[in-house]
Amino acid sequence: MTIQTFPDYDTLSQHTAEHIAALVHQKPDAVLCLASGDTPTGAFHRFVALAQAGQVDVSRSTFVGLDEWVGFGPDDTGSCSNYVYRDLFRPLGLRADQIHTFDAKADDLAAECSRIDALIDSRGGLDLLLVGMGMNGHIALNEPGTPFTNGCHVVDLAESTITVGQKYFDKETALTQGITLGLRHLTGAHDVILLVSGAKKGPTLREALTGPVTEQVPASIVQTRSNVRVWIDADAGRLL
Repeated sequence: MTIQTFPDYDTLSQHTAEHIAALVHQKPDAVLCLASGDTPTGAFHRFVALAQAGQVDVSRSTFVGLDEWVGFGPDDTGSCSNYVYRDLFRPLGLRADQIHTFDAKADDLAAECSRIDALIDSRGGLDLLLVGMGMNGHIALNEPGTPFTNGCHVVDLAESTITVGQKYFDKETALTQGITLGLRHLTGAHDVILLVSGAKKGPTLREALTGPVTEQVPASIVQTRSNVRVWIDADAGRLL
């Protein structure tokens, strides 16, 4: 892994957007998996601006959803897919055939996992995986204790994830499980960015980057990968 610290969130977001644009310019048919949530929103807005200005063409690219709350979908405010549709997919004007997200309302969630696994594997792995890090060190919805070798899977959510997840909803919402890419897709991706912003993530980030590599801190897996870029703002890196 390499670590790069940026002075503030805006600079971090702009750099990330420009990196994604450069990757798509180099490989127009790239397969991209970009996390939802608060941290990547700034990068999404800047990437969309680049696309709308004609500086990057995403018409041949494929976008894969990272994770979703079980029982929720793109039309549900607060869902993971609702965020990426709102902030990225719709503003980019993507066609339906370019988007592959989990159907977290499906009767057969195992089949959904197999479908996304097969898609990624058929393309030789993700060209870019952009992820954040949860307060308990999770990446995507790979909670502490999840095997690093897992592909897509359904997970019982940790209490801390359920609590933090409430911020995405306008009223208290029952969250129990998630469906998510597994960490084998991180180890198989050609380019990985771990994006972390804010002082509150500082203690967990220090543990993930300088502590032992352990499944109890899923983000610690980045220590084992030479192609992972850990991009953080100064607030998040204050304890490093």
